[in-house]
Amino acid sequence: MPRSSAGRLVACLVIAVLAVAVTVTAILTPRSAYAADNPYQRGPDPTVASVAATRGTFATAQLTVPAGNGFGGGYIYYPTDTSHGTWGAVAIVPGYSALFANEEAWMGPWLASFGFVVIGVETITRSDGADARATQLLAALDYLTQRSAVRDRVDATRLAVMGHSAGGAGTILAAERRPSLKAAVGLAPGTPGSLSMATDRVPTMVIGGQTDPTVTPAYLNNLYAGLPAATPGDFVQIAGADHLFFTRGNNTEMKVLIPWLKIFLDNDTRYTPFLCPAPADPSGISLYRGKCPYLPPGTTSPSPSPSSVSPSTPATGCTASYRTAGWWPGGFQGEVTVTAAGAAISGWAVSWTPGSGQAITQVWNGTLTTSGSAVTVRNASYSGSVPAGGSVTFGFLATGTPSVPALTCAG
Repeated sequence: MPRSSAGRLVACLVIAVLAVAVTVTAILTPRSAYAADNPYQRGPDPTVASVAATRGTFATAQLTVPAGNGFGGGYIYYPTDTSHGTWGAVAIVPGYSALFANEEAWMGPWLASFGFVVIGVETITRSDGADARATQLLAALDYLTQRSAVRDRVDATRLAVMGHSAGGAGTILAAERRPSLKAAVGLAPGTPGSLSMATDRVPTMVIGGQTDPTVTPAYLNNLYAGLPAATPGDFVQIAGADHLFFTRGNNTEMKVLIPWLKIFLDNDTRYTPFLCPAPADPSGISLYRGKCPYLPPGTTSPSPSPSSVSPSTPATGCTASYRTAGWWPGGFQGEVTVTAAGAAISGWAVSWTPGSGQAITQVWNGTLTTSGSAVTVRNASYSGSVPAGGSVTFGFLATGTPSVPALTCAG
């Protein structure tokens, strides 16, 4: 046989062997059922270290947006990879008198590298209030998805809003105005006058600072308490953080914020364990109030979440009722509402004996003490005064299976 023919035969045999090997490898290599079912999953499996990293796995680029289109211009940050299809997107607006370029620009490439398109919004005037900032957040999303140079990279059905201070208040207002949004994040959200989350139907994370003198922990606690029970929510307080903490690059807020966006923008349940039943990395977090389990749209709980109410034993001045706010394998979240009876009270204490296998691991809006098998939660310094007929709620995380406790309230 001529050498050239023999060479071609060998080459063909090699190609055939490689093709068989590739086919066998494809058959024998298991593919994640979730990856196959979720077209929005982006990036490798997350770890505690990767979620807290200052950059994700995607290369990014940046565009400048001129003023107009209903907001004052800004910046767009996006992954350069086009092999994954379209991306979820988030619009971010700064606080009163601030510029995005000065205070939140650090978040743009950080979030884009984790697989999101980000539009940083400069307001029309720096004195624009929360209402105007809400309007401009939504206008920026419309521009991003309909007219921007990267509109073909964005999934217009997977959008979120975020903002700091007055921009955080604008974020809540924007979520209430556009319930089709998939997620919202308020960073120390506050504004002069009233702000409520009572009509918010968008999964909303509120992040505040433990030492913030402007948007205080007590204010945020009351604001978050107004979020409807059916709306997914998360309240995170960062230890030692002041009001301007969120204007400086840090991974304490990002390690909870990124999982929130991944779960609700990308339907990516790989990130749920980073928030449920508590932060996977609690360092730097002084208080955490989740509403686990977090379920992306179209998914269902593996088991119904028990929700029961138990009246307390009448005592001096107050009653207490219980409900299970969330349940997951191995743990649950409970909420107790303390109601003042015929007269105002200046302090309260609720006691009960946890069920078999239950152990309280975290309490918010109160302080926990134990005595043998019994537990008592007393008011925090800011939650003890309850007017006649009024009420206050504290919550807790616990291990075990939820049950309805017999509560005793003293006030």
